[in-house]
Amino acid sequence: MWTQILLPILLTVLVFIAVIVITSIATFRDNGDVERWAAISTIWLVIPVMIAGLILLAILLAIIYLLARLIGIIPPYSDQAQRFVFQIEGYVKRSTEMIVRPALFVDLIKLQIKKYMERR
Repeated sequence: MWTQILLPILLTVLVFIAVIVITSIATFRDNGDVERWAAISTIWLVIPVMIAGLILLAILLAIIYLLARLIGIIPPYSDQAQRFVFQIEGYVKRSTEMIVRPALFVDLIKLQIKKYMERR
């Protein structure tokens, strides 16, 4: 456990502390160049942001390209889907008319009997 877990962690912490101390000594000495170290720090802060931005730009470009290709493919399939929905609509209208027709026929007979009785 000591050699596999704790020793690497302690060495890494010591290396980070050493880098911080060396950077502080080099920067804040009598003739240290603070502006240069500030520029170097800014570069190291900007690099991950630029890499993430490039990755997101590549993903965005891929999405735009795929959507452009998909728009070329969609119209024939959307036309087929629309025709299929219209067919279903026709079947539904015909079936509802067939279902309602007997009830309307009974109502028509009742109405004719009622009119016949009113005339007499």
